Amino acid sequence: MSTLSVLPETQTTNPVDLVEHIITSNSWPFERSDENEINISIGGSWVDYHMSFTWRSEMGVLQLTCAFDLKVPKPKRSQINDLLALINEQLWLGHFDLWADEGVLLFRHSHLLRGGSLATLEECETMVSVAIDSCERYYPAFQFVLWGGKSAKEAIAASMLECVGEA
Repeated sequence: MSTLSVLPETQTTNPVDLVEHIITSNSWPFERSDENEINISIGGSWVDYHMSFTWRSEMGVLQLTCAFDLKVPKPKRSQINDLLALINEQLWLGHFDLWADEGVLLFRHSHLLRGGSLATLEECETMVSVAIDSCERYYPAFQFVLWGGKSAKEAIAASMLECVGEA
């Protein structure tokens, strides 16, 4: 994703409008369910990511939720929670969660815009970029625990390796 030099013609108090501009500029499929929510599907290296941006004007918060198709069976949830703790202590922005009812892993980040602050295009781009980068980086660690039989520490160590080139 590249930084866009073309801004929407008018400044908006609803940051979902900026997110929609980013989405259309990248030709990503999306659905705008109402003026305060937009859902996006973005193809990643490992899996498709399903993002949702929700604007809560009364709180002045733009929330991003990014889920991916990876269900955690109940017997693995304790190990995944250990992995989540190790991953989350390394993140500067956002965090990973496990929705216990569905066993769904997701990345979440909230951006506070109070006191008349308006979101910028760059801030919204950063939210998208951080979510994708975090999911891409740690998806293999989740796989190592779920299907590879690795411990949380082994999985996080493997995900921290920096690969050079392609095979």
